[in-house]
Amino acid sequence: MSRKKWSVSKVNKEKAAQIAEKYNIDAFAALLLVSRNIFEDEDVEEFFGSVSAISDPFEIKDMDKAVDRINKAIFDFERIAVFGDYDADGVTATAILYSYLDAQGADVFYYLPNRRTQGYGLSKQIIDELNENGSKLIVTVDNGISAIDEIDYANELGIDVIVTDHHIPGDVLPNAVAVVDPHRKDCKSTFKDFAGVGVAFKLVSAIEGGRPDELLMHFADFVAIGTVADVVPIVGENRKLVKQGLRLINRRERFGVQAIAHFAGLADKQILSSGIAFGIAPRINAAGRMGSADRALNLLLCEDADNAADIAFEIDHANALRQEIEKDILDSVEKQINDCPQMRYDRILVVNGEGWHDGVIGIVASRLLEKYSRPCIVISSDGDVSKASGRSIEGFSLYDALYAVKDNLEIFGGHSLAAGFTIKTDNIESFRKAINEYAKNTEMPYPVLDIDCKINPEFIDVDILDSLHMLEPFGAGNRAPVFGLYEMVIDSIVPVGDKKQHLKINMHKYGREKSVCVMKFGISAVDFPFKQGDIVDTVVSIERNEFLGELRVSLFLKDIRLFETDDEEMVKGIRVFEKICRQEQLSQQEAMYALPSRELFADIYKFIKQNGNWRYSLEILWKRIKNNDNNYCRTAVAVEVFKELDLLCVNEKGSIVIPDDVQKTSLDNSSILKSISKQC
Repeated sequence: MSRKKWSVSKVNKEKAAQIAEKYNIDAFAALLLVSRNIFEDEDVEEFFGSVSAISDPFEIKDMDKAVDRINKAIFDFERIAVFGDYDADGVTATAILYSYLDAQGADVFYYLPNRRTQGYGLSKQIIDELNENGSKLIVTVDNGISAIDEIDYANELGIDVIVTDHHIPGDVLPNAVAVVDPHRKDCKSTFKDFAGVGVAFKLVSAIEGGRPDELLMHFADFVAIGTVADVVPIVGENRKLVKQGLRLINRRERFGVQAIAHFAGLADKQILSSGIAFGIAPRINAAGRMGSADRALNLLLCEDADNAADIAFEIDHANALRQEIEKDILDSVEKQINDCPQMRYDRILVVNGEGWHDGVIGIVASRLLEKYSRPCIVISSDGDVSKASGRSIEGFSLYDALYAVKDNLEIFGGHSLAAGFTIKTDNIESFRKAINEYAKNTEMPYPVLDIDCKINPEFIDVDILDSLHMLEPFGAGNRAPVFGLYEMVIDSIVPVGDKKQHLKINMHKYGREKSVCVMKFGISAVDFPFKQGDIVDTVVSIERNEFLGELRVSLFLKDIRLFETDDEEMVKGIRVFEKICRQEQLSQQEAMYALPSRELFADIYKFIKQNGNWRYSLEILWKRIKNNDNNYCRTAVAVEVFKELDLLCVNEKGSIVIPDDVQKTSLDNSSILKSISKQC
């Protein structure tokens, strides 16, 4: 289980009470608003604003130019190519613009690149294909802002290009008829954080004369899916669009959306933003990752229920295959890290493998980030050229890091938390060193878990579900609330599921009687590092559970730690220990902080010997060892010294054990201890 540093929001209960009374909203919902710093009148009114507050699309720079050129193409019956992207954002954006132009009688077709064979964005080869198809106008959606040379090439062929994108522009804008991107430095639009589908919707609204209301009745579901899938902030105008989109989705009128929802297990449930994020969007993305995004687009545009069901079945199968491939790559990565343990202490984890499916490496990077709590980059090599995808933590811009070492790369793009690039395979090692050297001079944040508030189990009932629903839709920028259940006693841990791969944890607050059941998915009892009788702090989400017509409250475990764990102390210890593992210079204070006592060495060795092995995190070991002169760093250093001297080893299952042929040796022989002692 990965751990983050916990941060509990400070709540002004008096201010929350004032908001509840003034706006006639539930008191608990008001409390959650204040916990997110939403308490000024204009912020509260914006949060609960109506669809009518959607901004004028002509606020976006070059929108008027784009509309004029598209209208000319429609009137003159010029062939228009809508060029999209293969992810859920690009597919939904393409669906909106293509279906709208088709309904206007335009001579329009769409083109989605193949992720594996063509890669992201426009290329000269694709432009040649569009030219052969008679295209006189190309309109990009969810891409194009970096296609400088490619658009120049289109111009040479006599093809006009309109760019609609939401990615951050470089220093030079493409020489297009219009560049519609809210992130242009000269764009004065009031809202910037649209997904690609949001920009596409603004474009069709502009063509329609700036009136979005009727178009929302047709396209809000597509906007919601693409916006949630692309993890842009669900605030401001995005919040209004997604809210309207969820209403449309739950009317079950779109055959394609209904079919994919069925395979996501959402057929008979109210679909919320979480249903899009974890059910619908991954399946749409899977079509582009594992084969052709055209199948996902055909599904969204499908007007026959049986055909939609057939396509949705294919896409669901592709999603299952994607999960298998993802697991295989993760297993390969873990073997790579186990073979080279020093990698786990790099500031930025960079892993690479031959022939890894580049359609899933971004997901693998996300999984690694969760496990190792640091920016992660996964590179798939295919001969002389490799493709990469990376994910970062809040507070460290991966885009800036790539920009700083761009001489090692062929092309790159993205934003602070997610980015991709291509690189010559021979440059991977130099890139790994360069980006870690960059990170060495940058303060690396530790992932934080924001907790809305602590909550007493006695106040958790079905009424709380209505309070939470007032804050929907959730997503980036308006995350689903999580709550702290502190000083909880574990009563029982019950494995559930066909393969006993999930846990039902019953617990009660120390000194109180009411117990609660908390579910933890994807972990077996043997891998769960806590036991009956432990006093723990937990972070949970509260969700609605409808079963046989009865509404219940379900709690899901998001994080757990032993009671009174000091997260600041833990993070401090991790940082100093990692410096030691990287053989970096310590300050005298850090060296003294890191040096274990002889008594601590004895306590740790005795504990592991008594337990037979240790298969859990060093954080839990730190807290299990009852030693007054202990901190996380000293525990980790002691274990590392034991491994250096072959007094402990890691077996094939990843557990720390005492070797069968262990030989006595003096701790004074440890080069790690000698190095730390010299710096004290």
